[in-house]
Amino acid sequence: MKICRFDDDRIGLVRADVIHDVTAVLDRLPPLRYPVPLGDQLIAHLAELMPHMEAAANAAQPRPLGSVCFKSPVANPGKIIGTPANYRAHVEEAKRDAEISVHSGGKARAIEEMGLFLKANSSLVGTGEGIEIRHADRRTDHEAELGVVIGRTCVDISEDEALDYVAGYAIALDMVVRGKEDRSFRKSLDTYAVLGPWLVTADEIPNPDSLDFSLAVNGEVRQATNTRDMIIPVAKQIAWAASFYTLHPGDIIMTGTCDGVGPVRPGDSMTVTLEGVGSAVVAVRGRQ
Repeated sequence: MKICRFDDDRIGLVRADVIHDVTAVLDRLPPLRYPVPLGDQLIAHLAELMPHMEAAANAAQPRPLGSVCFKSPVANPGKIIGTPANYRAHVEEAKRDAEISVHSGGKARAIEEMGLFLKANSSLVGTGEGIEIRHADRRTDHEAELGVVIGRTCVDISEDEALDYVAGYAIALDMVVRGKEDRSFRKSLDTYAVLGPWLVTADEIPNPDSLDFSLAVNGEVRQATNTRDMIIPVAKQIAWAASFYTLHPGDIIMTGTCDGVGPVRPGDSMTVTLEGVGSAVVAVRGRQ
């Protein structure tokens, strides 16, 4: 199942090249009182809502994909977790490019030494909302990644059971402004975490460690790889994250990027494709 959020927070089911509006299923979510529970409530109740989404989609009029603006399929993640330098070819290109900050003091460090990092929730947007370059005098790079959305609360889980806690997968872009500041600071600008264009439920992607993905800027392919080339596979990333944090429904893990990262500028258009998910066009604009 492909589930999207679009326009003024409508919920849709994507079938082939059309969207069926199933927003009415939100009425089935439990009412909330302050303080609201951590996590995204749509994701937390997704399993019970899916049959109702199918029924609503069968009765809804289809809309073309190109007629809507895709927002992030997760509206309220508790946290966005990033995995740094998770492809060896990217580690090597970082050693050749001093502006790519994956090492400190001239000495490269393994992922386990660096640890995972966090991006601000306020940086999250959908593929249809695009990226805004806030500091035009500095270099902003694209980093295409597989995005993993947690479906159930978990902590201290094993690697063998980690994928059982996944709600689904999406295209992710971990944008970054280059510089000497802390990584999380430079990756948390507004619009610098992109997710979408929809969430593909986990049952449709049995092996997230064998997916082709690519990114092109203005038609020129810059990044292309397969998730099998990750240094730390998806299940291990989830278990590692859960050994430090309690993971809640809607938490997002951006699993790392491959080589080919490079700068984008206002007016550029990025096309990102992920096997099993689809493609998305993400526009880059200047500060408005």
